[in-house]
Amino acid sequence: MNKITKTILLTAVVALGSIATTASAQVVGYVTDARGGIVKDPFGLCWRTGFWTPALANAECDPDLVPKAAPAPAPAPAPAPAPAAKPAAPAAAAAPAAAPRPTTEKVTLAADALFDFDKAVIKSDAKAKLDDLVAKLKAINLEVIIAIGHTDSVGSAAYNQKLSLKRAEAVKAYIISKGIEPNRVYTEGKGAKQPIADNKTKAGRSKNRRVEIEVVGTRAVK
Repeated sequence: MNKITKTILLTAVVALGSIATTASAQVVGYVTDARGGIVKDPFGLCWRTGFWTPALANAECDPDLVPKAAPAPAPAPAPAPAPAAKPAAPAAAAAPAAAPRPTTEKVTLAADALFDFDKAVIKSDAKAKLDDLVAKLKAINLEVIIAIGHTDSVGSAAYNQKLSLKRAEAVKAYIISKGIEPNRVYTEGKGAKQPIADNKTKAGRSKNRRVEIEVVGTRAVK
């Protein structure tokens, strides 16, 4: 019997762009997946939309911003014990055992394609990495793809923020061109705020010019 995996998290580090939220998530202030669940980053933090305000905070994502409930009233005195019940009739035959609950599986896919300096154009080797990722997506029931763009430290913070978003958007456009639904893909730019290598060297700066891709979905496994 097949077990149905409930949630699969696939993260692909490519080199390209950033995360934009859809209109359907603006109602609650957080990005939601196809089943209405709030999308979270690899650190467990909820993705907020551009329309988020403290008034839209919920206990799952921002517990410190949600008003504390009033203390519950003291319990009422216990009632007097009831008279002893008559012996129960023989129990019916036990019901069949319930089917096992679906298990959860997490899978990580990585890619190392990078961008040229000051560019948001996908290189040919990066496209090959994305093609491989899209092919693997066909084996799952896709819910959400999140593309986060990054840059090296050269240039102003404002310029790098825009460049990182362009890289994420370039990845999104390429993935969509391969048949992925646009409303499944979110983008975000982090600028140079989250380097993975030393920006003091040419090799380090090259590694920091990237896009990280996180994929959430479900699939059946034996």
